[in-house]
Amino acid sequence: MRVVTDLTAPVWPDQRAVVTIGAYDGVHLGHQAVIAQVRRLAADADARAVVVTFDRHPASIVRPESAPRLLTDPEQRLELLAATGVDATVVVQFDESQSHESPTSFVERVLVNALRVRSIVVGEDFHFGHGREGNVALLHELGLQRDFEVLPIELVPRGDGVDEPVSSTTIRRALAGGNVALAAELLGRPYEARGSVVRGDQRGRLLGFPTANVEVPNQVCLPADGVYAGWYERPDGISHPCAINLGRRPTFYEHADSSLLEAHLIDFDGDLYDEPAKVRFGHFLRSERKFDGVDALIDQLKLDVEHARGVLPG
Repeated sequence: MRVVTDLTAPVWPDQRAVVTIGAYDGVHLGHQAVIAQVRRLAADADARAVVVTFDRHPASIVRPESAPRLLTDPEQRLELLAATGVDATVVVQFDESQSHESPTSFVERVLVNALRVRSIVVGEDFHFGHGREGNVALLHELGLQRDFEVLPIELVPRGDGVDEPVSSTTIRRALAGGNVALAAELLGRPYEARGSVVRGDQRGRLLGFPTANVEVPNQVCLPADGVYAGWYERPDGISHPCAINLGRRPTFYEHADSSLLEAHLIDFDGDLYDEPAKVRFGHFLRSERKFDGVDALIDQLKLDVEHARGVLPG
């Protein structure tokens, strides 16, 4: 997949593009359905299949006080988009200046001039441009003027009896409730948080359960505090089953400032410090709670590890 950031000249001077536009945070099943349609249309028209997205979530600029935490960091999002088979992802720099660009100017500059757009595939509720003034109706109008078609696509339903579509907001809500199983269903894969392993107070090692303390960027969404079973992937690409503790460790700290992500790799002995880590959440095991003492905590940790071992496949 080609990653495009320079939009000052046509990306493919002799070929047109079928395009979809959006934040694409999570690259969930709804996003994947849109991209599949883009690829089908592009193949039929001998055109390029393209995702247009942004270098950060637009909400982080236009309403930073209520901007959502991210389901995917920029690197992971590009990896997931590449896996869909698109020809290119256009990454538009979204800053204060970009937030004031009119919908018409955006279409002309990015879609018409740079991508020579043939078709645009977006969800029925799509909005874009300054003040979210752009919508499907405006795209239809501009398409008549600039020779491209607009194909709204129905949003993908959750499919579990709940009358709402798959969305990044729904996934964040599931994670906030610790429902990593639902998040995985809507994403089409287990939810993954990435970060670096940092040195902690080594309390886990003293308790007989050494953990990797994974420092996740603040803007990344994490599930609710609790204990989970999941997988820990090292830089060599090998995944290890693990018991994950996400929380503020109330047995030892009265008022911790923030939650800490700790992963105990089952049946593993080795140095993980300073490594990049990918932690995937498979199953919610229990809520975080305060124990009466160290012995009670150790007894529970033993149960947690065996529980994790039992629910994780092979």
